[in-house]
Amino acid sequence: MKSIPEILKEKPWLGWIIFLATIAIVFLLGMLASSIIERRAEAIFAYAPKVTFSEFEPRNSKWGEFFPREYNTYMKTSDTAFRSKYNGSAMVDMLEESPRMVVLWAGYPFSKDYNQGRGHYYAVEDVWNSLRPGAPAKGVPSPLPNTCWTCKSPDVPRLMNQIGAAEFYRGTWDTKGSEIINPIGCADCHDSKTMNLRISRPALLEAFEAMGRDISKASHQEMRSLVCAQCHVEYYFNKNIVEGVQYLVFPWKNGTTLEEMEEYYDKMDFSDWTHGLSRAPMLKAQHPDYEMYLTGTHASRGVSCADCHMPFISEGGQKFTDHHLQSPLNNVANSCQVCHREETQKLIEDVYTRQDKILENRDILETLLVRCHVEAKTAWDKGATDDQMKGILYDIRHAQWRWDFAAAGHGNSFHSPVETGRIISGGIALAQEARVKLARLLASLGHNQEIAYPDISSKGKAQAFIGLDMKQLNAEKKLFLETVLPEWIRTGKEREKEYDK
Repeated sequence: MKSIPEILKEKPWLGWIIFLATIAIVFLLGMLASSIIERRAEAIFAYAPKVTFSEFEPRNSKWGEFFPREYNTYMKTSDTAFRSKYNGSAMVDMLEESPRMVVLWAGYPFSKDYNQGRGHYYAVEDVWNSLRPGAPAKGVPSPLPNTCWTCKSPDVPRLMNQIGAAEFYRGTWDTKGSEIINPIGCADCHDSKTMNLRISRPALLEAFEAMGRDISKASHQEMRSLVCAQCHVEYYFNKNIVEGVQYLVFPWKNGTTLEEMEEYYDKMDFSDWTHGLSRAPMLKAQHPDYEMYLTGTHASRGVSCADCHMPFISEGGQKFTDHHLQSPLNNVANSCQVCHREETQKLIEDVYTRQDKILENRDILETLLVRCHVEAKTAWDKGATDDQMKGILYDIRHAQWRWDFAAAGHGNSFHSPVETGRIISGGIALAQEARVKLARLLASLGHNQEIAYPDISSKGKAQAFIGLDMKQLNAEKKLFLETVLPEWIRTGKEREKEYDK
């Protein structure tokens, strides 16, 4: 066998190849080492920055100076282009989509205005534009409590730290209007010193205490859902905890299922409002997304809210959480397909199939509830007594609670389709039972004719039926937007100049 020197002597060009290959390998190794050092430096900067702002800094742009990747993706929540079959990021007038809702909420502010919410970027702006808070521009306090601001802004934990939760809840929504300027963002979920997830709203902490659970023992994966559960839950305003304050409470003392919360409300004889037609003591489900998520297959397998709505992404070799909170259907590759290997269109079609079937029965329950309210009003008009109506009204209360629980949880038909179907079927049974009782009562009162149901084929017709003067409400809102709101914004921005000092 020839030695290497002999080979090179016979083939001198081979030496040049080895020499050039060595240079290339050394160059590539150097590039790799440089990249590793650079990425480590980026990681140190991205995850352990020496922030200079306060723990309760409400301005998301200030956090963005230290966390540009996360901030840039958060800003995409301003994009309203995505629209799925039933939801998305665009504003949708839900009362126009289903005018029956106007009748179901007769006597409650939701009958005036109910839009599908846009992204977190618009959390404060959408409240300003809503008709529900009334018209403080006329010097008359809003009918809604200041507590309604609780989930809309990182200015809330800032204020609660300054004046306490109870004092923050005091008064109507306009009393803190100029203080609530920044939309949902960084300080709502993160500790500014460690960037660890944190609970910034006392209601969730108090709910865990009521259940006898210690939230401080929650794992990081659990926290990736619990920070969402600060707001995406069922809640009510308790007027008895502190005098003159509508204190925010989650009704979880008995548990987080629909029946456990219903038992809690019934035992304390609580109602959100008295229905304008049937006079039933009603419950308004807020948005029990977290409670319904707990009953679904993803929760049972340890999948968090953030896994689907804020999946990890990589940019420049840096892995971080995508803060563009949105429907997973607009980001199937990074959300669904991390676990599911089906094609994108197949996964989307599967979601739509579940939604179609749930909505089919939900529409039936909506129609039955409209008839319940109209028939109950007829019974009152014919001379029914409180004793005769009490059981019927509680059937209506419980049936609509099931409808609202299924409808208000935005992702229920996906998060937990089996539980959502069970809840709606239970509501249908209760509504039918109420109608049977009403038919018997009406017959005993001498009314055996078919009841004439109103034409509620549009939002306007439904609102006219329940007696709303929408022209006046819109005029009042216009006055607020043109006079009071600019002053709120000016005052809020002036105050923010003081934070940096």
